[in-house]
Amino acid sequence: MDNSYDGILLALAQEAGIATHWRDVHEIDHLVSPDTLRSALASYGLPALSVAQIAESLHVLRNSTLRLPSLITATAGKSVLLPHRSGVFQLVCEDGTIVSGTTEAVTDGTSLLSPVSQIGYHRLAIGEAETVVAVAPASCFSLADAYAPEAVTSACPWGLAVQLYGLRRPGDGGIGDFKALEVFVRAAAKEGAAAVAVSPVHALLSGDPSQFSPYTPSSRLMLNVLYADLAGVDGWIGSITSSRSINSAAQTGLEAKHLIDWPKAAQLRMENLRHAFSAFEASTADVFHAAFASFRRERGAALERHARFEALYTHFKTSDTAGWRSWPAAFQDAASSAVARFAEQHAREVSFHAFLQWLADRGLQSAQQAARAGGMKIGLISDLAVGTNPGGSHTWSRPNETLTGLTIGAPPDLLQPTGQDWGLAAFSPRGLRHNGFRAFIEMLRAALRHAGGVRIDHVMGLARLWVIPSGATAANGTYLAFPIDDLIRLVALESWRHRAIVLGEDLGTLPEGFHSRLEAAGLLGLRVMMFERDAAGFTPPRTWSENATAMTATHDLPTVAGWWSGRDISWSKRLGRMDATAARIARQERKQDRRLLWKAFQASGATDAPPPAARDGTTAADAAAAHIGASACALALLPVEDALGLAEQPNLPGVVTGHPNWRRRLPLSADNLLDNARVRRRLAALAAARSRR
Repeated sequence: MDNSYDGILLALAQEAGIATHWRDVHEIDHLVSPDTLRSALASYGLPALSVAQIAESLHVLRNSTLRLPSLITATAGKSVLLPHRSGVFQLVCEDGTIVSGTTEAVTDGTSLLSPVSQIGYHRLAIGEAETVVAVAPASCFSLADAYAPEAVTSACPWGLAVQLYGLRRPGDGGIGDFKALEVFVRAAAKEGAAAVAVSPVHALLSGDPSQFSPYTPSSRLMLNVLYADLAGVDGWIGSITSSRSINSAAQTGLEAKHLIDWPKAAQLRMENLRHAFSAFEASTADVFHAAFASFRRERGAALERHARFEALYTHFKTSDTAGWRSWPAAFQDAASSAVARFAEQHAREVSFHAFLQWLADRGLQSAQQAARAGGMKIGLISDLAVGTNPGGSHTWSRPNETLTGLTIGAPPDLLQPTGQDWGLAAFSPRGLRHNGFRAFIEMLRAALRHAGGVRIDHVMGLARLWVIPSGATAANGTYLAFPIDDLIRLVALESWRHRAIVLGEDLGTLPEGFHSRLEAAGLLGLRVMMFERDAAGFTPPRTWSENATAMTATHDLPTVAGWWSGRDISWSKRLGRMDATAARIARQERKQDRRLLWKAFQASGATDAPPPAARDGTTAADAAAAHIGASACALALLPVEDALGLAEQPNLPGVVTGHPNWRRRLPLSADNLLDNARVRRRLAALAAARSRR
């Protein structure tokens, strides 16, 4: 080994799973700067400012791999390699079964535990050492499992994808909520949908409605309380009609808008929620008080810490976007005595925020129950964001399991030549291992609590994430490796425990062999129509991957109607992303692409008509629905925007101002959104194509 400073710095980084070089989309290799390596190592708890520090960090890192960790993952039916010398063991399985024996020596410091067939979390003791062995099935719960004993091949399931905040119902106050979702899933079930995929419902900063992106959650363990179902409150905890009448004019105005006014709508929703809490406190309905108390006990410390955080955030709220990092030092530690005293002194406010989580949980549960009651085999598919707000509840509650001083994003690529910095905090791989993957498991359970499936955003994060030191540009980052085998096993185990399918958003620059790794684990990738092409044109949907989900678009891409008409090009020109010359070239290329896409539609049997004019994007949406229905993919999901033939997309990535990201409301109420004859024909064409594939 090179014993110079640079040499041992590289050795430490490589051993820690931090890439020292990376290859871009043009197959050009880039060296990672020493500054980036030092920042990544520091966030990892491995200082590297001197040769002595690096030597100590190497010692700490190597010693940590020699101890029996608090949790080990394994695959059912396969031997388990233990970082522990051979010895007598006792395995206490979840069902109480006890297995004893002696592990088989491999080396002086490692041994093999004989295969365990029962899946679950089992307690293993070897001498005085103890650990949990999480035994996972070889692959996730599948569509075939969901449809058993009915053959999924004959069912050919399809579903819809919806931005929850965009749903409408009378009295919603200007923001979609879980009651509107319940209404919508009933309507979707009547049309034959097997699933409804929803935008993330994670908790945001309820005290700061200016941060409303669903992909910048404060906590992925808790729910966005602005989605709480107030529609049924009058029936069980007392009336809040007075508060509604006071705000009736404001509410009516907000509900009439085409775009969500998040600050005003959130303020109104929170006012009504506070009235609901007061009514709940005054209510004599003991059954609901008991249910709330039971919910608090069930959700335990995670709920209590989040409720405390919300109360503190309101108390210390400033214009500083650093969140809890700008609070007085005594309150930056969730376990401090100062926080405990605050919770005692502000017990009602803490209870209020726990109450909001209870209301939201009841609403989401009702929506999933409605989906299953309507005949959906899957029901809701939740969306799991890739990271969290650095100033939010999760990083405050779990600092030892979170990377600090680094944000995550993406390296430069064809779509974003300067790279992307999403400004999100991520799990620390070392912190996860040290804490028995507790935070990751809790996150999965929260996502699957009231869902029949989960979509994992940026699923390559199970293998690696592009991390960027604070103050650096997105291009000056590096890849940080994650324990993919452990994480995928835990995903598979929780998938089976919740009987829920798993989708992985596998778009972008992927590690070599990643697709095959996902397929082996039973995760369904995404096959987006616009990306399924080769040098000759758009590929036939019958050739798309079977182990995947077919979609016309995602929330970050143009809708079919918008793409066909060039609406996305118009937006790029309007926002200064393209000059007039670039826009003209893009429109010429789009003209050629329209011809190729329509040719693909005709070849797949989606249409036999001649191509419509560029301005007629709705006809293109008709054909696109049938086109993805004809795919070989196990599941097809049609975004509601494409079911309705809308031109505008929910989000334009890389834009902070100028485009109404995450603000668009759907044009009709949730109960009649799918009633239009043309929409029904679109859905019928999708279903018919699925049945013929």
